[in-house]
Amino acid sequence: MSSSEHPQINPWLVTVVISMATFMEVLDTSVANVSLGHIAGGLASSQDEATWVLTTYLVANAIMMPISGWLGTVFGLKRFYMVCVALFTASSLLCGMAPSLDLLVFFRVVQGIGGAGMAPVVQAMLADIFPPEKRGMAFSVYGLAVVFAPAIGPTLGGWITDNYSWRWIFLVNIPVGIISLILTAALVHEPEKARLERARYREQHGTRVDGLGFLLTVLGIGCLEMFVDRGQREDWFSSPFITTMAIVSATSLIALVWWESRQRNPIVDLPLLKIPSFFASFAAMFALGFVLFGSTALLPQFLEQLLGYTAEQSGLALTAGGIVMIFMMPLVGGIFVRKFQARHLVIVGLLMEAVSLFHMGATFSLGLAFDQALWARIFQTLGLAFLFIPIMQCAYLQLPAGKNANAAALINLARNLGGSVGIALTSTFVAQRSQLHQSRLVDHVSAYDPQTQGVLHQLGSFLTSHGAGDSQKEALGMIYQMVQRQAGVLSYVEVFYLLAVAILLLIPLTLLLPKNDPHAKSGGGAAAH
Repeated sequence: MSSSEHPQINPWLVTVVISMATFMEVLDTSVANVSLGHIAGGLASSQDEATWVLTTYLVANAIMMPISGWLGTVFGLKRFYMVCVALFTASSLLCGMAPSLDLLVFFRVVQGIGGAGMAPVVQAMLADIFPPEKRGMAFSVYGLAVVFAPAIGPTLGGWITDNYSWRWIFLVNIPVGIISLILTAALVHEPEKARLERARYREQHGTRVDGLGFLLTVLGIGCLEMFVDRGQREDWFSSPFITTMAIVSATSLIALVWWESRQRNPIVDLPLLKIPSFFASFAAMFALGFVLFGSTALLPQFLEQLLGYTAEQSGLALTAGGIVMIFMMPLVGGIFVRKFQARHLVIVGLLMEAVSLFHMGATFSLGLAFDQALWARIFQTLGLAFLFIPIMQCAYLQLPAGKNANAAALINLARNLGGSVGIALTSTFVAQRSQLHQSRLVDHVSAYDPQTQGVLHQLGSFLTSHGAGDSQKEALGMIYQMVQRQAGVLSYVEVFYLLAVAILLLIPLTLLLPKNDPHAKSGGGAAAH
């Protein structure tokens, strides 16, 4: 694939083309969340059984993502990407037509396998196509897919389900996938320099499949994803199943690190984590996923469960932040990364994120207005925009030749695992702290307390005037609901403060990020063909 064999294609057009299907893949990680009740009803299953539609996709996605770099290097990025898009599109059709929950879960596994390779390969292709000084803007386009998609996923999924059918949340992927395949085949070609680097890598290291590495990856990452996704539902270590998942995952991951560090051609390129700048980028991306997905799960729960908002209203609060990201990503990628060191931008992003979370902790209450929630989310997404692009740029600055695909796989794994852990831990924290606060608040509610008696009398009189049968019993129920809601608010406030402190503790990690010169011009850099 030399430059003479292909007509010159605008690299920005290539960026849009290869980001299309990736947007749909990331969207599918959250689009089905609000449709589980409809899926359960439509396929005659329970709500808990229907949650496997989410879990199996995430597990399959997590298992395949770390090995996607090796697969892209061996088979070629364009070829592997098109296989992933084709598999994702075909399985989306099968998901939309599934006659039973068992088949839907199976097709979701296939969909997760196909989708896992798309985001890392796109990121690696952009690193190949653009020289370092232009990657910021390219990553901003890609960043819109992986940051904006989870924000609008629940809102879009709810709208499609309410107005059409839950099956269309999967069927909508088909036209996008077909268009993506056609345009990719016609317009996207691997740059000659990158292709030759990967060819030399294959010659030096061979293409033998690291079977034990693959098995340990499946067990380690798969059981870890199962542990964090199902832990809260199964009450963590009180469940033998969750305990088994934790033991198998920990054992497999330790063995994987030991085994892969001794392989000539590891299927998961863990030795890259020995590079300080890449390790720092990996950790920072994990933290970004933790905060992004954790807060994306917390905000609608707060608005719906405590303030009585509809799914559409809470979705609009999230979507507003996503819209801000559409404007901020190109601004950061096109201007700021060319004027300031990437690691300085990461520090700014971390500080903005911490301040926004402290602000949420200080202002969120049962009297929170919709516009307050909306602006709090917008403030938070401003910080995220200063994190995503600079972190990705730092990850590629000191890599050996031919390692872009392997690095992309690990960076995307960090984001996804961070998201899963973030959702699991924040949900668990809210549930446990809410119970603790509820028990403490109940101690102050006594039938012998004059203030409680006064409230009961007022509520009883109000309910009696509105025709209530047992006004005292209903009044007690209302007080108990007030206690539950207040306990819930306290737990959410605490988790916001905890996230803010955790973000601040990451700032020293930025010292490991490379000191890049934003004004330097790259003499190399592959051009798009």
